[in-house]
Amino acid sequence: MKINFSDHFQSLCYQHGDSEAIVNVERNRRYSFKQFHLLTNQIVNMMRDKLSLRDGDCFLNILDNDNMSLLHVTTIFKGDATGAFANYRDSIEEHRWQLECVKPKVVFVENSLLSSHAEMLKQQGALIVCMDPLDKPQAGVQYFWDLLDGVSDDNPSIEIDDREHVALIRFTGGTTGKGKPAMYCVDNWLSIRDSFYAQPDKVWNGQTRLLHLAPISHGSGLLWLAAFYAGGCNLTLNEPDLVRYCETIEIEKVNSAMLVPTILYRLLELPEAGNVDLGSLQTMFYGAAPMSPAKLSLLQQKFGNIFIQIYGSTEHPAIALSLSKLDHRVETPEAKTRLASAGRVTAGVELVIKDDGGKTLDAHEVGEIWVRSRGTIQGYLNSPEQTAAEITNGYWRSGDVGYKDELGYVFLVDRKKDMIISGGFNVYATEVESAINGHSSVFMSAVVGVPHDEWGEAVHAEVMLREGQTLDHQELIAFVKEQLGSYKAPKTILLVDELPMSVVGKVLRRNVREKYWQDSGRRIG
Repeated sequence: MKINFSDHFQSLCYQHGDSEAIVNVERNRRYSFKQFHLLTNQIVNMMRDKLSLRDGDCFLNILDNDNMSLLHVTTIFKGDATGAFANYRDSIEEHRWQLECVKPKVVFVENSLLSSHAEMLKQQGALIVCMDPLDKPQAGVQYFWDLLDGVSDDNPSIEIDDREHVALIRFTGGTTGKGKPAMYCVDNWLSIRDSFYAQPDKVWNGQTRLLHLAPISHGSGLLWLAAFYAGGCNLTLNEPDLVRYCETIEIEKVNSAMLVPTILYRLLELPEAGNVDLGSLQTMFYGAAPMSPAKLSLLQQKFGNIFIQIYGSTEHPAIALSLSKLDHRVETPEAKTRLASAGRVTAGVELVIKDDGGKTLDAHEVGEIWVRSRGTIQGYLNSPEQTAAEITNGYWRSGDVGYKDELGYVFLVDRKKDMIISGGFNVYATEVESAINGHSSVFMSAVVGVPHDEWGEAVHAEVMLREGQTLDHQELIAFVKEQLGSYKAPKTILLVDELPMSVVGKVLRRNVREKYWQDSGRRIG
């Protein structure tokens, strides 16, 4: 079906024209719906007229949140070139292979990366557009706001096919290996919006003020259209500074946000959080990694019953599962058990549990989670084999292992690649981490299998303690044994100051595991 996204935006302007649509905190930029509509029209016209970006061309954004907001979906969908998102905080080597993968005609980049990236970008044949003024002219580098000078802000009136056109490319997080370039059509993103609106908690309206701290190139950006189409405001922060985050909530009267569990744990420990008024906060989405039920209970005590768990992914960005605010009320033993789940399936999404042979399993049988809806990606760029390996009959094969109970709650037990086989028993790292993280002295943990001559693998945990805490290894092992039994408890524990984290806040078990297997005769990935 054809779509003119500029017309969508114009309709929103008729309803919400003078309401705030975008606030960039660090750069102190504020745009109403009408102002942002005209600006994004101008950006698209500039990209077509001055940068010659047309259908079949690609541009890459290596930007912080505030600049990314100018070149996000609300701009990309107005034009016919394909936009690609890189995470600004990824390594230069990660950016290098992303460049080689998408072969962009133009790269929009933060000035802070020019010294490290300019030569590489030029070698790839890309025109560089920087977002701040240059100290002195550089060959092959243009300034974004200069390019906009004199450009019309008329509606570009470009029609694209909302299902066939590759509008956007995002890269998977790569927590289990190198990321993959996922391709999206416009309807994939409209399905994300619709999946949020289908949730039991009706949190989106013209008063929504949604704060983005995590990169909007990744998970946080999935909430963008839900706030936007409801007439709400998207606010961006660049630096992962939790003190400023709390201050921004107070100053801007933020009522909605999303954080990954590891950052929520840090917020729980932040003394400064008690010095600001966070009373405006009504909804906190969390996802991307399992949440410790014990830590969740502490968060609820501190912030109230404002939490909603969501389960989506790069390959299926529409919300497949959610655990509502009502589900977070712990009034019965059954309700407490539900907190360990990822919630129930969103209306409009199909989710099945399959065995290795592709057979659909019954309630409480453990298998791989397969998901299908309008949100399933078009595939991976230039990789039909990988696409076929992970997408079957429209279902994305998630690689997550779990089961569904008789009430439809889905419990994730682990990633397939993170399952530990010790002495013939399957041990799920996520389950052991959840038990460890429930100890009052523990901040967070990473559980992996390490080589063992007799058992093949032994359960091992690297553990970060809360500030000022001490803990005996055997005490922690006994604590886990009491909850899970002997064979699931870690055989060894290493206390560490830090755990390896991805740029979006996920613990990298792969990095923990690798150092124990690198000198082994066999190696797991």
